[in-house]
Amino acid sequence: MSLERPALAYHDPEFLESDAARPLRIMAEYLQPLRAFREARVSETVVFFGSARLRADGPNGRYVAEAAELARLVTEWSLSLPENGNRLVVCSGGGPGIMEAVNRGASLAGGRSVGLNIGLPHEQRPNPYITPELSFEFHYFFMRKLWFAHLARAIVVFPGGFGTFDELFEMLTLAQTRKLDRNMLILLYGSTYWKEVINFEALVRHDVIGHEDLKLFSFVDEPREALGRLQKGIVLEAASGARPRPAFAKSRHPNGDGRDE
Repeated sequence: MSLERPALAYHDPEFLESDAARPLRIMAEYLQPLRAFREARVSETVVFFGSARLRADGPNGRYVAEAAELARLVTEWSLSLPENGNRLVVCSGGGPGIMEAVNRGASLAGGRSVGLNIGLPHEQRPNPYITPELSFEFHYFFMRKLWFAHLARAIVVFPGGFGTFDELFEMLTLAQTRKLDRNMLILLYGSTYWKEVINFEALVRHDVIGHEDLKLFSFVDEPREALGRLQKGIVLEAASGARPRPAFAKSRHPNGDGRDE
């Protein structure tokens, strides 16, 4: 009498989609992008945040055009860097609006770009300009955010709504608490918009942030101005074969003793 072998646990779809296997699905959303970035030799990004709802023919259409132009300029600069090998690429949330403009700008420059998409009921669909091998789909918001932060050497935040605010303040918190193992440049694009929708000075007056925290970011209003800030502020790691790139994510130890975890 022959008995059919049971499926291996990692070949069992019913198990893999169960509540019990949720930790495995979370780890998959960490390890699969890690392998893909290593294979593509991408180890640094300039991350762009901004609204999925903005359209080129809408009232704030200038931001769509300027996001595409800035992504094009950053990509051209990256491709010109000696020994860079296009390790530094622009990255967006992978959807429409500002995100699509960013990926399109990189494509116009002849470079690659990352799209970190998230499955949502509305608005969020991968745009056609993402480099195929650098296009990712996430279920878990926190894993998607890890990949925004882990490779970022700079953040450029265009006008946006709740999602953009969430992403911006997450990055500001990481910078304020110095949990990242490196410094990260944060630019708010469109000073008129940002100064109207967020009263940063009021946060200082109400003593919920320090005045020095206002130095964590700066405002820019023009693509070439933003490019100049990025060129001065981004510090790239020297290319080395000593460890895989990117390495596993780590953060600064809260005791400030120089240890990383």
